[in-house]
Amino acid sequence: MNIEQEIFKRSNINLDKLKGYGFKKENGFYIYEKEFMNSTFKAVIIIDKDKNVTGKVIDLLTEEEYININTEMSGEFINSVRDEYKNILNDIKQKCFETNYFINKQTNRITKFIKDKYNTIPEFMWSKFPTYGVFRNKISNKWFGIIMNIDNSKLDKNSNGEVEVLNIKLGEDTSKYLKKKGFYESYHMNKKNWVSVILDDTLEDSELINLIDISYKYSNEKKEKLGNR
Repeated sequence: MNIEQEIFKRSNINLDKLKGYGFKKENGFYIYEKEFMNSTFKAVIIIDKDKNVTGKVIDLLTEEEYININTEMSGEFINSVRDEYKNILNDIKQKCFETNYFINKQTNRITKFIKDKYNTIPEFMWSKFPTYGVFRNKISNKWFGIIMNIDNSKLDKNSNGEVEVLNIKLGEDTSKYLKKKGFYESYHMNKKNWVSVILDDTLEDSELINLIDISYKYSNEKKEKLGNR
């Protein structure tokens, strides 16, 4: 993951703020340029039609791209250039973007559904896992969902790469769900009652919403063993 992806991965752009910040629109692209480090370098930030952010740093002495910042190379000078470039990106993020709870578009759509229907936002409870969000039934105080970003290999040994997963409680008959594409044995929850689904649009939003409703109904139960949560 490059610098731009890392900084903007939990953000949603507000296009109305770009022009006021200094972006220029050209052929559907938003472009921003800024010199830094006493005009030794220039940052060029481009936001495309799909709202993806890319960028590069130009060495104004050679007029060539300074690629060292996107490598593992380290040193006082390289680190200074990299840090100054990150400062520019973070300022754009602060002033032109809105922070999302999660990374993937489907994850944030599902989060909005839960907020709108159940008046519940994710709780980030663990300093060790600051991106894990728990959804809690406000009446019973029980969990009905948890979203985590994990490596795909934890669910499928033949896959890897970061994914966002939703754990939901579907009762004791989880086997019928595990036969379907997109469903996995629950990660870090009771496998008898819970399943994990990857939020990558493998499952339609409508199907996920129905499953969340089921999980929410279980969270309304009066009695539940701690181990089943």
